[in-house]
Amino acid sequence: MKIMSVVGARPQFVKLGPIVRACEQHAELEHIIVHTGQHYDPLLSDVFFRDLGIPAPNAHLGVGSGSHGRQTGAMLAAMDGVLEEYQPDWVLAYGDTNSTAAAALAAVKQHIKLAHLEAGLRSFNRRMPEEHNRIVTDHVADLLLAPTQVAVDHLAAEGLAERTLLVGDVMTDVCLATRDAVRDDAVTLPAGVDPEAPFVLATIHRADNTDDPSRLREILDALKGAPVPVVLLAHPRLAALAKKHGVSLTAGSLVASEPLAYPQMVRAVMAAAGVVTDSGGLQKEAFLLETPTTTIRTETEWVETLEDGWNILDPGLTQLAEVMVRPRPEGAQAQPYGDGHAAEHAVQALVDRA
Repeated sequence: MKIMSVVGARPQFVKLGPIVRACEQHAELEHIIVHTGQHYDPLLSDVFFRDLGIPAPNAHLGVGSGSHGRQTGAMLAAMDGVLEEYQPDWVLAYGDTNSTAAAALAAVKQHIKLAHLEAGLRSFNRRMPEEHNRIVTDHVADLLLAPTQVAVDHLAAEGLAERTLLVGDVMTDVCLATRDAVRDDAVTLPAGVDPEAPFVLATIHRADNTDDPSRLREILDALKGAPVPVVLLAHPRLAALAKKHGVSLTAGSLVASEPLAYPQMVRAVMAAAGVVTDSGGLQKEAFLLETPTTTIRTETEWVETLEDGWNILDPGLTQLAEVMVRPRPEGAQAQPYGDGHAAEHAVQALVDRA
């Protein structure tokens, strides 16, 4: 039996790690890895394969950057040959990127069974390209591997209950395992930022926050005025846009840094007094690592993180100065994201439905 994982962006590489290990528990499985090249920077791609112990891809499409249509179209064109060469029994699409949608459409057009890992997430914001990708992939997939009960409920509301299976969240598997592995490691921060003193870790990358120069400037100005140092892990796209808009990423309290490899990122989140982000994945990782988070968006797919104030939505930046560094909520944290064995449950589901 052959399972083909199609990945292309940093969150997908992280999810791929536990799937690789779960597949290795089944001697009858051949696991084929396809890298679309959506994230082509080594710090967002190659280093994740190395640090997470993922085998080199069987195929690399080398698509690179581009508009949503051009990027997705290039992946679709390249996927045809890969599917014809390897003839998988299942294509496994991850998350909500252009790579996800391209893998999904390529598979179903060749009548190959499609499973969607992290199915059922909804922001209900149609301005987000991720929302388009999620909805399209869920509605063409043969098997929907949902991370939470909320995701299961979303799929049921869309008439997809019969194809849905609750397996838990694969990111929980890798995040908790990485947490335990790096707990005693030194914290990687830019020069001049003291890991023993309070600091905030930040990421900003969504088009709604970066493409409009005035909006990006507003966010960066808020971070520059923070009461503690703010380490901004600057995605290459953000760095390019800041340069284009004539905006500095290092001034006041704000200190720009290249993206961290996943283990170092987890260790930094553990040490941080707070996280500020517009990333879906980082919201949940911070929740799992028990670091209070402020999300610069009007909504979140991970609504469970809002419980007890672990995550606060502040799209208007009206609370940011006061809440970016705040005490951890009291009491036991809810555990909505599974038992840490989601990848094993997901792979077993594919084996059972071969």
